[in-house]
Amino acid sequence: MGRKQHVVNLSDEERRTLEWFISTGEHKAEDITRARVLLKADEGLTDSKICEHLGCSIATPYRARKNYCERGLAAIHRRKPDREYDRKLDGDAEARLIKLACSEPPEGHSRWTLHLLADELVMLDEIDFESISHETVRERLKKRPETASL
Repeated sequence: MGRKQHVVNLSDEERRTLEWFISTGEHKAEDITRARVLLKADEGLTDSKICEHLGCSIATPYRARKNYCERGLAAIHRRKPDREYDRKLDGDAEARLIKLACSEPPEGHSRWTLHLLADELVMLDEIDFESISHETVRERLKKRPETASL
């Protein structure tokens, strides 16, 4: 069996931080599991032993160790802070979405659906994208109390 590719060597400060993180009980269970994985890996346990102790899948310790080597203690949180998303609806397009949602539905429909709204926005060239997800429409409408009845 080969040497581990991603070895966890925690400093005393990092160990105290992880132990505090686990003990507060104010964090997501998956984040706490990753913190525990790092502590167990630092103790020298193998991935299979860590899985037995924590009741996680075999891939979890590997991913936690790999992310720790790449990002440090920030690895206990799943999202990478440097991720950037292109916003599909700016303020003007969102206003047009709300106006559309409050208007009469198209012929043959009794009300607007999220899919209909998304398709209509694309057809009217209200957005710069070729398509928009109904989930994006839902998220934008959810933030607006005037559309709560839709």
